[in-house]
Amino acid sequence: MAAINRVLDPKPIGSIGESAGAGGGTGIDTARKLGAAATVDEIEAAGLRGRGGAGFPTATKWRAVAENRSDTAPLTVVVNAAEGEPGSFKDRSLIRANPYKVLEGALIAAYALGADRVVVALKSSFAKEKALLDAAITEVAGAGWSDGVTVSTFAGPEDYLFGEETGLLEALEGRPPFPRISPPYRRGLAPTAAHDIAAASDKQLAGPGEATSSSPTLVNNTETFAHVAMILGNGATWFRETGTDSSPGSVVCTVTGTTKRAGVGEFAFGTPLSEIIETIGVKTSPGDRLTAVVSGVANPLIPAALIATPIGFEEMEQAGSGLGAAGFIAFDDSVDIVAAVAGISRFLAVESCGQCVPCKRDGLALAELLDQMRRSETGDQPELAVAGLADFAETVVDEARCFLATQQQRVVNSLLALFPNEVRAHAAGTIAAVDPYPILPLVDIEDGRAVYDERELRKQPDWTYDDTDSGQWPAQQMDPGQGET
Repeated sequence: MAAINRVLDPKPIGSIGESAGAGGGTGIDTARKLGAAATVDEIEAAGLRGRGGAGFPTATKWRAVAENRSDTAPLTVVVNAAEGEPGSFKDRSLIRANPYKVLEGALIAAYALGADRVVVALKSSFAKEKALLDAAITEVAGAGWSDGVTVSTFAGPEDYLFGEETGLLEALEGRPPFPRISPPYRRGLAPTAAHDIAAASDKQLAGPGEATSSSPTLVNNTETFAHVAMILGNGATWFRETGTDSSPGSVVCTVTGTTKRAGVGEFAFGTPLSEIIETIGVKTSPGDRLTAVVSGVANPLIPAALIATPIGFEEMEQAGSGLGAAGFIAFDDSVDIVAAVAGISRFLAVESCGQCVPCKRDGLALAELLDQMRRSETGDQPELAVAGLADFAETVVDEARCFLATQQQRVVNSLLALFPNEVRAHAAGTIAAVDPYPILPLVDIEDGRAVYDERELRKQPDWTYDDTDSGQWPAQQMDPGQGET
């Protein structure tokens, strides 16, 4: 199965006129004809699942928001375009190819839920994407797509947790991107309200039937909204012509790592991962053996023996990993796998906000221990070092309010399970020290070459870029009561 072009346009769409010529606007017209309830029904019939990583059924999420909205307070739709997962460039590729499609999907959601506002949240460094969206917003308004809905962009912080759904809502309200304790219905989005911006995030809990003066906020990923526009424009049956029963449709994938090329492409669910890597990355030179692949920094390693696993939410879980944002980093036998996981662990430990003590404390301990292993400097009791990895991987998730700590746990545990000989050899010092393998967010992909955000190499656990770390975690800086042991 070759790469396809359904949601990812083969050539950039540069105007509302070009968008209309490619079917743009059909989805919003169809939604208005169907009505709000039938629009959600169409999304459900298509079987669309969120493309931000979790794969949660989109229609289920929309209904939960609609059923728990306030009768008096407005509802906001947020496009999560704060792509920061190492190995992922698909959301920015979609915006560059066709910002109108992303906006159309968000406006369909706004219509279906009775929202009066759409906000596209991006990192402040995404200047190119923001400019494209701002221009498209003006054209979309002129074409009547957004009648009754205010549409805007928001340039947020560079931190990884800005892409976490509740951390993103915090940033939109003027606070640091510290994840909230995840409620059943996430209430409120009021950037103009008075907030204590020096405080770490609060609970913001609300449940079904509770009296409230605020409505839930719908947050979906950029790619999810692009698929929404295509489903309403072409129908649920068309969407299901591609993919599998449990994972209908297609997914936009990114491939980086030790491949000849880096790139982005769209594939039907059910396509073998090995074919995706070969198609986009042209694999490695003859003789270089692919040893493992990781989907961003969110999922366990996929060993070479399972590289032919068909991509799909359940299929990837059955292989012991996960689809995530479908940003695949490939490692061949030139990469020391302990060094690669040390890079992942460092990234996650640095980007942890510190609201949850075990996440930051034990995450940093994992990163340091793995780095000692990389340097083959764990001392004369290697079995204690290996046991230490397992112990910290167990405790890092204690009381975690977001998924970051679980990411640490899953990746480290997969290293211990799949590559025990390599871990023991490093712990015993029988393998020479190897250079660090940096795991970094993507800045761009230019002519098949990945451009990385090398600033991450200088980022300290306190989220500064100073020469030395202050020892104060980000949450402690905002609120001295946070992160106390």
